[in-house]
Amino acid sequence: MKHPALCCDLHVHSRYSRRPSEWILQKIGCAESYTDPKSIYDIARRRGMDLVTITDHNVLEGSLEIAHLPGTFVSEEITTYFPEDQCKVHVLAWDITEAQHTDISKARENIFDLAQYLRSQNIVHAVAHPMFDMNSTLTPGHFEKLLLLFEVLELNGSRDHSPNEAIRLIVEQLTEADTLELAERHGFLSPLATPWKKSLVSGSDDHSSLNIARSHTSVADATGIRSFLNGLREGHSQPVQVPATPATMAHNLYSIAYQFYADKLGLAPMVSKDLLLRFMDRALTLREPERGNRLKARFHDMVTSLRAASVRRSQPTALKSILQKEALSIVWDDKTMIKGLSGRNDEPWKAERDWFTFVDRASEKVLKHFADTILESLGGADVFDLFKAIGSAGSSYIMLAPYMVAYNLYAQDRTFSRHCLDRMFQRKGRKTSRRPMRLAHFTDTFREMNGVAMTLRMQIEAARSNGKGLSIVTCYPEDEAETGKKPEGVRNFAPIGSFEIPEYPELVLHYPPLLKMLEWCYETGVTHIHAATPGPVGMAGLACAKILGLPLHSTYHTAFPQYASALTGDASMAEGMWRYMVWFSNQSDVVYAPSLSMANELTGKGVDAKRVRLYPRGVDVERFNPAKRNGFFKSGYGLDEGETKLLYVGRVSQEKNLHVLTGAFKRLAARRTGVRLVVVGNGPYLEQMQDELSGYPVTFTGPLTGDDLAAAYASASIFVFPSTTDTFGNVVLEAQASGLPVIVTDQGGPQENLIPGQTGLIVPDGDERHFERAMETLVDNPARVREMRHNARNYMEGRSFEASYLQLWELYREVSPC
Repeated sequence: MKHPALCCDLHVHSRYSRRPSEWILQKIGCAESYTDPKSIYDIARRRGMDLVTITDHNVLEGSLEIAHLPGTFVSEEITTYFPEDQCKVHVLAWDITEAQHTDISKARENIFDLAQYLRSQNIVHAVAHPMFDMNSTLTPGHFEKLLLLFEVLELNGSRDHSPNEAIRLIVEQLTEADTLELAERHGFLSPLATPWKKSLVSGSDDHSSLNIARSHTSVADATGIRSFLNGLREGHSQPVQVPATPATMAHNLYSIAYQFYADKLGLAPMVSKDLLLRFMDRALTLREPERGNRLKARFHDMVTSLRAASVRRSQPTALKSILQKEALSIVWDDKTMIKGLSGRNDEPWKAERDWFTFVDRASEKVLKHFADTILESLGGADVFDLFKAIGSAGSSYIMLAPYMVAYNLYAQDRTFSRHCLDRMFQRKGRKTSRRPMRLAHFTDTFREMNGVAMTLRMQIEAARSNGKGLSIVTCYPEDEAETGKKPEGVRNFAPIGSFEIPEYPELVLHYPPLLKMLEWCYETGVTHIHAATPGPVGMAGLACAKILGLPLHSTYHTAFPQYASALTGDASMAEGMWRYMVWFSNQSDVVYAPSLSMANELTGKGVDAKRVRLYPRGVDVERFNPAKRNGFFKSGYGLDEGETKLLYVGRVSQEKNLHVLTGAFKRLAARRTGVRLVVVGNGPYLEQMQDELSGYPVTFTGPLTGDDLAAAYASASIFVFPSTTDTFGNVVLEAQASGLPVIVTDQGGPQENLIPGQTGLIVPDGDERHFERAMETLVDNPARVREMRHNARNYMEGRSFEASYLQLWELYREVSPC
């Protein structure tokens, strides 16, 4: 023997196998492996296996083809069922005869009959991947029955580490009392002598030949096949695993599909002549690079390079050619990928990362093409380009489908294994294995100066100070100077492309890298996803939630339909935006509305009322405080302290209804002296507003942040906010916390964030005269302003931001507990 311990790849498949993934492969016309059993044997031996067996599904042909070779034994993987609900289970049976296989085929329709037969024949056997639900029927109760029926359990080499670790933990803690309780719960006694004593094995469960012997089983001091199998039964086995990931499964699926089509289309002669095909062949098969005539190989390399260079210099318009060019560039420009085209391929699973990178980059190119064309087509009404773009998106989804399937299945594995552990802990009177909540808040806006971005920054601070697992997920180009300067808890992804909206030059849509975000959510153990915005990043959050089976929360922060109508003057744009917003909201488990009026508007447009909840919002009462009054406008802008300062803070844009404020103030200033309008902010309406108010007592400060903003609030007299499109209006809370009475309209969320007549006034939407009259009322009544300032501060002290955020955190748990 080669080693003091015998190693056996206990669970591989040959070309005769029907695999668990066959339902996917049938979609592309492939359900059989193209790996020869002798090749499987050679690969396993080359990788250090002393014993090799092949466990095809319900057939022996693969095992029989290598039965004459040293260190082999005949085995199979049996598909069996629980009789009460046809829950599918796989059982591994080792070192069997053809006659026993015939009997097994008769008994396998009932798992109880099968288990009894295997015991009666003294066949060493194990339940394979006992936490993998193959036909959507497996429950923790089924797993518990398997504990009673089988003494050997498999840690599967192709599945997520979570179920494997859960199985290991359960086996380690299982007691005689546990098995007696399980027997009583499920109504049958275990047929095993000591059902609480278990053995663990591991096999590669390989379907593509890329992972043969990646996971295997070792039995110390075994001297042959019988000794090895007895060691399994007696608990002397040692599972050896290289953990699998969703990338592993996806890599296998790509490999199976490629091997099928390469065989069907006869691609082998082309491999040496095409760089892209050579890379794919190298990444997805075990084929060795050509040996022999060195001059011929150099000639092929030269031809390949010339062809690749020609394609890369081309300017294709057809989707197929675009994809070919981009894919070639990805391989050509990556030294690691080029280097991997030569040399022996003894551990092909190491190529799964290169393949992930390749698919990720290629899909990003296609998705960028799709997004650019869609947005340009919407502006230019080019229907033909629109259909081309939809086709490119379909191609990208096909490219990413194996990864989406893999992440979805692995996420299900994690959830199921956690449920099994919970039941075990409960049975032992212990607390359940509730994971700490980890929330990923996806947002298209974070660096900008707006209410959503400011709220998210405050949430990061509140979460950090209270030990909450919050991450802000966003997407924007990052300058070198910015690297490493993001607040703790912010995960920025570099965009794969960007699009500037013509009607709103300062609003840029960044296309997020979906596959990278999906991998990050999975690897960091995200438990909840919240989409702060319905843009491209919000859509990526929705996709990640659906693929990983996570609860999705979203917020109706911004009145996008009203914005679209105000900016374009096109009512159909608003209608189209509403349709999208309703669809997006109905994909969420919970939709948070910032105000009751917004909640009613959402449900009135078609959002399911059961999903809608009011969003608890607060304000930083320490930061925004009347104590910050410090003569800010006198020292910074030379303004008279005796003036009554009407303050506006926010984006200077048309959708904020600033033309109403402009007209109302001109009327007021014409009849009252000692009043001044102060505008804090920036935006596309700024120049027009400055022109219209030229010659009037108006000060434009530009954007203010931090202590300057707090001082500006506290040093003003009255806050004016004419917007009708704000769903909430953070600035209205900040102003009141700073001790300012506020004037708002009767449309949108701000009207719900004051006490009418006590902390502020509400005026009819769009009416300059009413807005002017409200300002005049307060300007002429200093005593009332002083009283309202006092009331406003008291009102806000009961709405601290931190308390509101902790309330929201509990809502996440309540609606979708971990």
